[in-house]
Amino acid sequence: MGAAFRRPQRRAQRAAAAPMVECNTATAQQNTGVKLPATHLASSQAALAQVQFAASKGVNRYAMEKKSSIIAIGLTVHNAPVELREKLAVPEAEWPRAIEELCSYPHIEEAAVLSTCNRMEIYVVGLSFHRGVREVEEWMSRASGVPLDELRPYLFLLRDRDATGHLLRVAGGLDSLVMGEGQILAQVKQVHKVGQNSPGFGRHLNGLFKQAVTAGKRVRAETSISSGAVSVSSAAAELALLKLPTHDFNDAKVCIIGAGKMSKLLVKHMHSKGCNRMTILNRSLPRAEALAEEFPEVQFDIHLMGDLMKCVEESDLIFAASGSEELLVHKEDIENMPAASDKVGGVRRFVDISVPRNIAPNLNELEGAIVYNVDDLKEVVAANKEERARAAAEAEVLLGEEQLAFEAWRDSLETVPTIKALRGKAEGIRAAELEKTLNKLGDGLTNKQKKVIEELSKGIVNKLLHGPMTALRCDGADPSAVSETLANMEALERMFGLSDEDGLAPAQQQKVAAAAGKQR
Repeated sequence: MGAAFRRPQRRAQRAAAAPMVECNTATAQQNTGVKLPATHLASSQAALAQVQFAASKGVNRYAMEKKSSIIAIGLTVHNAPVELREKLAVPEAEWPRAIEELCSYPHIEEAAVLSTCNRMEIYVVGLSFHRGVREVEEWMSRASGVPLDELRPYLFLLRDRDATGHLLRVAGGLDSLVMGEGQILAQVKQVHKVGQNSPGFGRHLNGLFKQAVTAGKRVRAETSISSGAVSVSSAAAELALLKLPTHDFNDAKVCIIGAGKMSKLLVKHMHSKGCNRMTILNRSLPRAEALAEEFPEVQFDIHLMGDLMKCVEESDLIFAASGSEELLVHKEDIENMPAASDKVGGVRRFVDISVPRNIAPNLNELEGAIVYNVDDLKEVVAANKEERARAAAEAEVLLGEEQLAFEAWRDSLETVPTIKALRGKAEGIRAAELEKTLNKLGDGLTNKQKKVIEELSKGIVNKLLHGPMTALRCDGADPSAVSETLANMEALERMFGLSDEDGLAPAQQQKVAAAAGKQR
């Protein structure tokens, strides 16, 4: 799907001097009258209370938790209109830049962008939950040009287990407008693929999206959730068929704007419903011709975009599925056109499944035109949801297993700072004692003798550390083994005195150091 990223950003630059709204949710509600989502309100208030408590006790805010928070914040077709989603949409080509911009904030370590026609979601690993959320909100507002107080009522906000569980459900197709549709899994895969070339797509999010892809594959392979499931494209074809007076595509002249993946799926489903002739419009001929070659049974009339208005005028049913970031068809383009054919009731129907939209919504003000967008597909998919509800219950069990596997893997990473701290402390003691010993022995030792003594000290330390180090290592695949490893970690931290003068454990020390490094 195409997406409006550059266009809203220009609007945002003009408003860059506007002050950002602070993330004090109670104050925001009182001052703006906006009712915030329950998840946003509860999570933000809880985080703010933690920060205020820490400040009152003189505790470093980064040390309140050993792990950084995984945060998911965004909006979907379920809670935000297409008019808002298209303003926040980020095209795939801009994902790396968006990740870089998000990670430039002082409290965001990692970032990922999942932007489709039905959702725009940001995933980040934050050194501080509360401040990380505020920074993501600020970025979303600046990038889209939408004031924060207008944006917040539509946002969902999830943290850690809720955030990871949400992504797994998304990949499994359980959060889709069309439950069980397969296109979202391909989009999650693409986020993971694009992230491999982005430094800000770090170890935690790489692991999370990799687990999400695995979960999505399992759901489709081990349940029947995909049987009878439809994509956005097939739902659009069903909606169009439903709205035609004769419910027959052969009674309408069909035109499709775009020749990408969505258009390919659209042609497939239109053909399966009896449509054997259609016009394709695209910016380049090769892609349109390649699409036509895949469907030899369909008669195609291929045109370049310069013929757009000519083709629209000659068509009764127009689908928009292009990657354009601008409106392609305006009210003034249509109002003087001859009416559509009598077989379709003299009404020219537009089905716009592009985000940002390609068809101006005010075409609905004309007597001879009707525009449907992705939000109107709910009418079609409602009937299909009931029969897939049983499969969804089975899928939830599988997703629960995948989430436990990810959490176990992430928990296993906690031991890394402890391993480094333990080895560092042992090495410090070894080096100091070796220096004392060599000073006592005087200058009579040869370099070879000194080397033998040094290797002896290293051998003793390594053998003494072998047991503790083994107790701190696990592959993260077995949750019970990870729990045992974490218990070992805490015991070793106490036994070897690995906390600093402020009482911070190695993992907490690492968070404080990372925060200080980003703020320099």
